Amino acid sequence: TASEAYNYIVSRSIDCIILDIGLPDMSGIDLILKIKNNNKVNRIPIIIYTGKELEKEEIDVVEKFTESVIKKGPDSYEKLLDKTTLFLHKLNFDMPKEEIDISLMYNTKEKVFENKTILLVDDDMRNVFSLKKILEDKGMKVIIGKNGKMGLQRLKEDPNINIILMDIMMPEMDGYEAIKEIRKLTHFKNIPIIALTAKAMKGDAAKCIESGATDYLAKPVDIEKLFSMLRMCMG
Repeated sequence: TASEAYNYIVSRSIDCIILDIGLPDMSGIDLILKIKNNNKVNRIPIIIYTGKELEKEEIDVVEKFTESVIKKGPDSYEKLLDKTTLFLHKLNFDMPKEEIDISLMYNTKEKVFENKTILLVDDDMRNVFSLKKILEDKGMKVIIGKNGKMGLQRLKEDPNINIILMDIMMPEMDGYEAIKEIRKLTHFKNIPIIALTAKAMKGDAAKCIESGATDYLAKPVDIEKLFSMLRMCMG
């Protein structure tokens, strides 16, 4: 809700806000104005992500106080991802030195990753945002699929994909089924696939490997382990 969002914004360190206009307890426009009237948080960039047709008064507020508007549609997920990633990249210029030093550990390109294309299949947008940025900073091109079916479609559209990160728990088609289907594709039957799962339960690793995964990594993702696996798969 808008009230929950506002309380979270004023009590936490927020880098970027993605806001839908249609909220149950307060309009998104009123929330924007409330944020902009608070000097402590009024500089946080706001991206509007909505399927609602905006009225003239709403358009005036949005144009004045937000950075971008993305209408929900077939390609809106990727557009939202790209726009948010752009803002998060810009924030590096304002980071304290000690945070920049830590960030540089993962923001340095490596030859083994440069010009490689990775397919990231995950329905958790938060996970997608963070992993996409880290992988791109290493020099990789990242293609997104929101579920197993979309992941298969992305593979058919781009034969140059070099490696796959596959979430296991997804709607429509889960990671297990998607991996099995990928292994049926002649061009990708040997492509490295790293399975990602939030369930670190006994038997998960074996089930991933049985499905055809090359390796397995539990969420939350350990970035150093991830890059070690990627180096082994692509080196």
